[in-house]
Amino acid sequence: MGAPTSRAAKAAETEAALKAAAKRVFAERGYVNTKITDITAAAGRAAGSFYNHFTSKDELLTALLTDMFAEGDRAAEDPTHRSDFGDRDAVRWHIEQYWGFYREHVPEMVALRQAAMADPGFGRRLQEMVTRDAAHLIGHLDPVRAAGIPLPGEPDLVVSVYCSLLDQFAYTWLAAGGDGTGRQISDEEAIETLTEFVHRGLAGTPPVRRGSPPG
Repeated sequence: MGAPTSRAAKAAETEAALKAAAKRVFAERGYVNTKITDITAAAGRAAGSFYNHFTSKDELLTALLTDMFAEGDRAAEDPTHRSDFGDRDAVRWHIEQYWGFYREHVPEMVALRQAAMADPGFGRRLQEMVTRDAAHLIGHLDPVRAAGIPLPGEPDLVVSVYCSLLDQFAYTWLAAGGDGTGRQISDEEAIETLTEFVHRGLAGTPPVRRGSPPG
């Protein structure tokens, strides 16, 4: 027989189980309606075990978001990552990464919205995390300005517009079930539409007409 599982390994296993269960329950019931006992039941753990790892549901959500942002940081290390928002392909890469990231993390992203609405103070703390995560995008605008193309606003405000646009559009189509018209869109259509909108807004370029000969 193998060596017994160490206490640290068991603790790590329980923490991972609580996080995974929280994501499932948030997706089913929403963050606000989820109770700690719902999470522990879904994780197959005793109710009291929760407090060995987290002091509250808010702290658990913060841990999930910390993991989520760390994953986003790793994506930025991809060798195909380019930091020139004057380049359409670079803009598309970022939007495609974000879209896939949001799709994978819908429970956390929706929980973030709900938690911010329920507790403005907690919402501000979480917004600080989002702002820090987006700060590196300001440098992606430098090539645009270096090319003599005026930005539509101050760089930090442009990044705020960009992040808000992607967040709301992704929420509408990936979390809220669409815009209420019954229309469905593919990932490709969503990514291409966002890419055209953002790149034309930043670089002032004419639309790309896929499949059409150059004029």
